[in-house]
Amino acid sequence: MGEKRGEKDRGVLLLDGLIGGMPVFVKELVAGGVAGGFAKTAVAPLERIKILFQTRRAEFHSLGLVGSFSKIAKTEGVLGFYRGNGASVARIVPYAALHYMAYEEYRRWIILGFPGIGRGPVLDLIAGSFAGGTAVLFTYPLDLVRTRLAYQVVESSKLSVKGHVPTELVYKGIRDCFSKIYKEAGMRGLYRGVAPSLYGIFPYAGLKFYFYEEMKTHVPENHKKDITVKLVCGSVAGLLGQTFTYPLDVVRRQMQCLKSHELAGPTTHDTKQQCNKRHTRNSCHDFPNTRLEAIIFRA
Repeated sequence: MGEKRGEKDRGVLLLDGLIGGMPVFVKELVAGGVAGGFAKTAVAPLERIKILFQTRRAEFHSLGLVGSFSKIAKTEGVLGFYRGNGASVARIVPYAALHYMAYEEYRRWIILGFPGIGRGPVLDLIAGSFAGGTAVLFTYPLDLVRTRLAYQVVESSKLSVKGHVPTELVYKGIRDCFSKIYKEAGMRGLYRGVAPSLYGIFPYAGLKFYFYEEMKTHVPENHKKDITVKLVCGSVAGLLGQTFTYPLDVVRRQMQCLKSHELAGPTTHDTKQQCNKRHTRNSCHDFPNTRLEAIIFRA
């Protein structure tokens, strides 16, 4: 028993030494990736429902939120709520890692290059915006694949809404999805919808960091390390950032689901007219996701 405990202690010390010897940016990379992976998995069912609503699948709009959960549970089982989550985690780990690492790096560069800006919410707004754009460009193809996989629905003739034919799965997995999209439209196809993503991520990422850091300045010093306070500040920050940029998120999802011959479909203006009625569902997903990610990262 003593030998096993000694080996365990040595393992912990070795791990601590390994982590302690890492450069700061590597620690930020690992912390951001792990935080993002845990957060995305925790809210995967809500993310799946959100994508189905955003891509205008009429059968889900008519069922509503609770009815949609029930339908997926009956037709696809528990695993149905996690359809596409593998691609989501595969993407969010490098995305979150790059996002938080780039945020800290951009913040340092701005402080060194433009000392007149000073430390504060404006600095966080600028650094957060550029960090978000950087992370999106590097990981966008995985986001597209995640949307395509989540968009697929396994129907049954008994549970399908009248007028809707049971659907077959087009993509069997991440690799198959990548392969088919690339064969259909090349690299351009893998970056379909990236423009609204960038238009949205710059203000969203910037506002999220801005609101979060601004709210923290009003927290008493003895409560700043309180997990509950961080949860509240982060949730409100994510909710406010999402509210301002949600229409572009819907445009992005709809463009991601279009194939080459469908690109003359719904316009950006048509899409935006449908956004407000779906915003509440997206807020329910973003509220816990944003905070779980930030809390795990800061821990």
